[in-house]
This record gives sequence, C-alpha cells and structure tokens, in this order.
Amino acid sequence: MIKLWVFYMQLAELFVSSIIHLLYGFYIFSTGVAGDLSQALSDCFYKSIMKIEVKQEMPKDRTDDLPPIVLVHGIFGFGKGRLGGLSYFAGAEKKDERVLVPDLGSLTSIYDRARELFYYLKGGQVDYGEEHSISCGHSQFGRIYEQGHYPEWDEDHPIHFVGHSAGAQVVRVLQQMLADKAFKGYENTSENWVLSITALSGAFNGTTRTYLDGMQPEDGRTLKPICLLQLCRIGVIIYDWLDISWLKTYYNFGFDHFNMSWRKIGIWGLVDCLLGNAGPFASGDWILPDLTIQGSVRLNYHLHTFPNTYYFSYATKRTRKIMGVTVPSSITGIHPLLFIRVLQMTQWRHPPDVSPPYKGYRYISINPYIYIFQPCFGKHCVVTCIQLDQSNTL
Repeated sequence: MIKLWVFYMQLAELFVSSIIHLLYGFYIFSTGVAGDLSQALSDCFYKSIMKIEVKQEMPKDRTDDLPPIVLVHGIFGFGKGRLGGLSYFAGAEKKDERVLVPDLGSLTSIYDRARELFYYLKGGQVDYGEEHSISCGHSQFGRIYEQGHYPEWDEDHPIHFVGHSAGAQVVRVLQQMLADKAFKGYENTSENWVLSITALSGAFNGTTRTYLDGMQPEDGRTLKPICLLQLCRIGVIIYDWLDISWLKTYYNFGFDHFNMSWRKIGIWGLVDCLLGNAGPFASGDWILPDLTIQGSVRLNYHLHTFPNTYYFSYATKRTRKIMGVTVPSSITGIHPLLFIRVLQMTQWRHPPDVSPPYKGYRYISINPYIYIFQPCFGKHCVVTCIQLDQSNTL
C-alpha cells in the first residue's frame, strides 16, 4: 500500500514538473514570437514615414582587431538568429561586432557541439569524424558554413571563449581537440588557438540535476523508465520527425545529423526511435549523459590545461540555509515557474543504496558552499565555488 502511494506521488510530481517545464518553454517561445512581431510592425511603420540614409563604410581588416569573444550557450540554449530577437546572453552580441554567439545543438553531446563550434568559426562542412559517427549511428557530415565567422583563427589570431553551464565544457573539449589536431585538413591546430576560457557556472564536474530529471545514478548513462527526461525524449523525437522547416529555423535541438525526419525514416523509423532502438537517445550521443557526474569524469580524464591559456571560473548560487536546511534564497530571485524545481534540487541527495559515482566521492560535514581560491601558476588562475547537495556531498 505504501509503495503504491509513493508511486502515485511520483506520478503527480512528474505531471506537475512536466506542466511547469512546458509552460516555461512556451513562455520563452511566445516571448520570441511576440518580440519578432513587434519588431516587424515597428520596422514596417517607420519605413513608411522615414527616409533612411545609408552610409557606405570602408571594410575593416578584422585581423587588426582585438581578439573576438565567443559566447557558448548551455543546454537548451540557442545562438544568434534563433528564437527571433531573443538573446541568450542578454544582448551581449549586440554591443560589439567582435562578440560572437554560435548556435550549437541545444541537446547534442559535448563532443558534437565542440566539432560544430570549430566549423562555425573556420567555415566549411561540420565533420563529426568517421569513427565517432559510425559508433553513434549518425551522418559523418552536418551543417555547412559557407563563410566562417572568424576564418583567420589560428595561433597568431587566438580567441577568448566564454561558456555558460555545459558550454564551458564544450570549449575545454574543443581546446583538447585543437591540441590533438583532431580536425581533418587542419594539421596546424594547437591549444594556443585559445587565448582564454571563462566559465559562468560551468558544469565541469557534472550536475546532480541530471539525476533529479531522470538519469540513472547507477551508471549516469541510461534513463529511468518513468521520468521527465523520458517525456523530453519523446517530444524531441516527434519534433525532429515532423521536420517543420519554419519551426526548426526558429528553434532546433541539433539532431539533424541523425536524420530523424519523416522524409528519411518514415513511420516505422519513428517507432524505432520511440522504442529506443535508434537515434541519439539509443546511442547515448546527447548532452545529458555528459552532464552526469560519471559522464564528466569520463570527459575530464582526457582533458588538460595548457600554460599559454588563461582559465577563469565564476560560480553562482541561489540558495541559503534556514535552520540547517538548504532552500532557495528568495522567491523573487527565481522565475516562479522554476521555483519548485529549484526547491527539489536543494533537497536532492545521492541514493545511499547506490555506489558512489567515483572513488573518493564522500560525505563531509561543512558549509554547503566553499569558495576555493587557487594560487595562479603561470596563466592558470581559477576561482571556484563547490556546491554541495543537502547531505553535504562533495
């Protein structure tokens, strides 16, 4: 009887969480549409009553400019040109032409996003690599950039990167690829193409949010049978299968290289994807497994820092302790539609009956937030905030 009651409570929680996330997604989408309509009407009105004088300027040699700043979005994020006039980085790209905001797959894996970021800057057709593409079951080649956004990028013209959340890990993987000369046809790449990496709430060591949403804490790869991410998986598959061009132009999850359109796989291909026999969720080549603690351990094992690159990490928090319990810091400081989820995140703890995600994962009795100021060695200067869950797990 108790187990049945717990099951019903879990279903109720899943229903509420699903509605909240759908409403929040609709809120973002409708805001973008409303902004576009408002801008279109405004342009139409002013063009009819104003004569605009266009001055032709001499083109500037971009190689003489200061290094560009590339802002890399996190999970469910979007770059310049998506969602109309909305800006993921609060309009930073509108303040200076040297600020670039690439549109990477919002749910594609860290590896795939790093490959996409390279070709966004250099130009050409995205090459995910033959071995990786075969093992993950998708096309080797993806989107074509007729003109790179910074084609002169090399060791003499390095770039500043700023990554938010999962975007920070994308940049680190990209730098490792540059050091390993992993891009066919570009044998001269090196880690020195990256001048600095700045992380804003960077998910370098994973996030426990993945388990709360449905990743199995036992392996960090598979999904629970009934969870929020299962609903997300179904929605994404149907969205890509319908392949509505204007809708995908407005927002794209980034799985075009998996060829899940109805034009290519038909109705039985859709069934195959929904059953988990094909597609990114079957192969594990999507971003959530990379954001688990186990997935981050696997990624970090192959990553290095380099002496000629500046590294900065800025952490944020929206919680505080009340009578020994970690809770959201304020109702007004968090979007109302996300407050319940934030409250759940503060109460999450690693299941006691599940093996730790890595050796050394331990419980310690200290404050839930520790700021560690590491001394600067060469150009490595890092300010890190380690967030612990309710059980003070590090």
